[in-house]
Amino acid sequence: MKNYISEFFKLKESEATFKGEFFAGLIGFFTVVYIVAVNSLILSEAGIPLEAAIIATILTSVVGCFLMGFLGNVPILLVPGMGINALFSYTIVQSMGLSWQEALAVVFVSGLLFMLIAFTKLAAIVSRSIPNSLKESLTVGLGLFLMLIGLEKGGIVEKGSNSIIALGSFSDLHVLATVITLIISIILFLRNVKGNFLITILVGTLISWMFGLIEPGSTGESVQLKDYWNVFGSMSFENIISIPFWIAVFSLSMVLVFENIGLVSSHVQYVGKPERFKRAFQANSISVLLSGVFGSSPTVATVESTASMTAGGKTGLTSITTALLFICSAFFIPVIKMIPNSAIAPILIIIGGLMLQNIRHLDLKDMSESFPSIFIIAMIPFTYSIADGMAIGFILYPILKIALGKAKEVSLPLYFISSLFLINFVLQYTH
Repeated sequence: MKNYISEFFKLKESEATFKGEFFAGLIGFFTVVYIVAVNSLILSEAGIPLEAAIIATILTSVVGCFLMGFLGNVPILLVPGMGINALFSYTIVQSMGLSWQEALAVVFVSGLLFMLIAFTKLAAIVSRSIPNSLKESLTVGLGLFLMLIGLEKGGIVEKGSNSIIALGSFSDLHVLATVITLIISIILFLRNVKGNFLITILVGTLISWMFGLIEPGSTGESVQLKDYWNVFGSMSFENIISIPFWIAVFSLSMVLVFENIGLVSSHVQYVGKPERFKRAFQANSISVLLSGVFGSSPTVATVESTASMTAGGKTGLTSITTALLFICSAFFIPVIKMIPNSAIAPILIIIGGLMLQNIRHLDLKDMSESFPSIFIIAMIPFTYSIADGMAIGFILYPILKIALGKAKEVSLPLYFISSLFLINFVLQYTH
């Protein structure tokens, strides 16, 4: 059995060992397990019951890591993505008005399109057609949006009486708990403490309990699996012919494809296995499709995968180990339900800050490139809509290029994509 596993995952060829792969998977798990609490709380903002959202997040992570391990055979962790979950809850559901059941259908259809791209030559065509400035600005805009959400959840900013946003009251114990947790989490992160986000959640929950914001014994009863079946497979295709549905599909697909092309590519390069990109990308696409079935926002090849790789992970056995540990996390659901917003908000703020660093990749000298990107970055948080912010930048890009006599710099696919965004705006505001 041991020899079969070794041969299947090509441990000898990769100069890997069982012990090394297990340890790398363990490190990866403690680095990314925070997603169970964070993603569940964000999904609950869309209307999905918190208990069901926790189970959905765990199942999606388990299956995602299994797929990447067996199909891709690389140490990449597939879990629901930060930023993507914000797009799901705050844009598709809250801003665009779709129900969470319809949003899950959007995830499923986006998964189908993702698979179409991943299993054909379309991946290369789509990637080449969109300029890097627009791709990078999407990541930066998502980061700024996550920071805003984190600041709101922690009460550090709130709706102002004389302004759109104002500073929260530091006399509020919830705000004070958030600030203390944020300072601790930043220190842990900068000192590169292993499992820093998990420690942040534990410390943040303890601080809230000390402030009297959490009642002792408030974990509640264990979640009944039967409650989850109201979410599993509950996708609604009732409004599949509506324009908002397809704009949501289009926006989600764009973000998923661009983000994962970059993430998967960088990860396989990191472990020196660029030839495994195609299989890993295909595993990623299948995982996105199944996310809608399980009742979660889509998975991404998480940045935290580098923790596993740095710890020595070289094959899919690392991902399999992480998947098995995610199964064990199901026994802690009652505890996860107790985690307060003040413990989650600092993680959103830090991850958002990390995503903001991609702004250094923008060509700020060429304003026809940077101006549309800046609009995407600004409009995503200002409109509280990832789809609208992205649309404004994608429409502005070809307009500026044409005005400057650089129309040939815009690819035909990008003209088509920009036209779809423009048509959506026209239809949306003429009804």
